Amino acid sequence: MGQIDLNSDLGEGYGPWTMGEDARMLELVTSANLACGGHAGDPETMFTALSLAASRNVVIGAHPGYADREGFGRRVIPMQPAEITRMVVAQTAALQGLAALAGAEIRYLKPHGALSGLAAADPVIAGAIADAIAALPGRLALLAISGTALESTARARGLTVFSEIFADRAYLPNGQLMPRSQAGAVLHDADEIAERLIRFLDSGKMPVAGAAPIALDAQSVCIHGDTPGAVDLAADLRQRLSAAGVAIRPFLAA
Repeated sequence: MGQIDLNSDLGEGYGPWTMGEDARMLELVTSANLACGGHAGDPETMFTALSLAASRNVVIGAHPGYADREGFGRRVIPMQPAEITRMVVAQTAALQGLAALAGAEIRYLKPHGALSGLAAADPVIAGAIADAIAALPGRLALLAISGTALESTARARGLTVFSEIFADRAYLPNGQLMPRSQAGAVLHDADEIAERLIRFLDSGKMPVAGAAPIALDAQSVCIHGDTPGAVDLAADLRQRLSAAGVAIRPFLAA
């Protein structure tokens, strides 16, 4: 089965409010997507998350999204493509600046929430994100949902692209994630999640709702940090993958 990266969306607090258990999750994942002040995050939260990730040699990515803390970045905000490019650049650059203070490095970018979902389906929005990555310093890679417009558009632009699947989300027949508004969109059963993932790594086929499994490519698996029981799920999944002979390694060299 080879190897796979485990990534999680972290640093998703704001002020005195925290979400998830970043310190524990960073002992389990090999890559961390850190909020950049849009859907979550502020300078102190970002700096703390950056410092924790760097101290554990976890590869760090920027996780920009719509500036919608009330909706946690999961609502589409109407914006022109050029505005999306500027928003992504501004958020990612802020995280890069704080990374310099924390002795860390931003290696890749992964869009968050509704922005990610829109870019997965719309090549124009995907192009706006690709434009942002091309403009940013550091030659950032892109972590994109496998089989989406964002993945193909970024590759066509000559960007370095890695593909991910989701351990805790259900899929539609077109390869996109089932909307969270639908029943069964978020998976919680650890046995089901582990068995589905091991079958995928063995076959390259992802089960989808109401249709035959579809072929997807993946170098990374996402476990959402805000899913209830996420840390226990990540620990169980890592143990099961290792037992199945899968090496857990970052998709980018540390």
